[in-house]
Amino acid sequence: MELTNAINWFEIPVADFDRARKFYETIFSYQMPENQMGESRMSFFLYDFKSGKIGGAIVYNPKLYTPSDNGTLVYLNCEPDLKIVLDKVEAAGGKILEPKTVISPEQSLGYWAMITDSEGNRVALHSMH
Repeated sequence: MELTNAINWFEIPVADFDRARKFYETIFSYQMPENQMGESRMSFFLYDFKSGKIGGAIVYNPKLYTPSDNGTLVYLNCEPDLKIVLDKVEAAGGKILEPKTVISPEQSLGYWAMITDSEGNRVALHSMH
């Protein structure tokens, strides 16, 4: 068995789709494409699909999803510096739970921070600088 990425897709539940989309578009400074997939309304984080990169979406479907602050923790890529994204979180309607913190200086794993998004989801941010 060939090992590749540990994750191949993620979905972040939202209770108010428009509010959540505005939150993520604001902190990442880009427009998120939207699509209806069956009963799920989705908006996608930008990623390089054609090169086999990993992506994800925010999803509204009350039958399947409930935002949570104690479930699975997703780390979102915030290169070149998560501080740029973190500085937009509170103005966009989120909360900073953990500030930008070095992960392990000995191992050069970069930095992380933790936020609560506009829907109450706990989300981690990561960058190497």
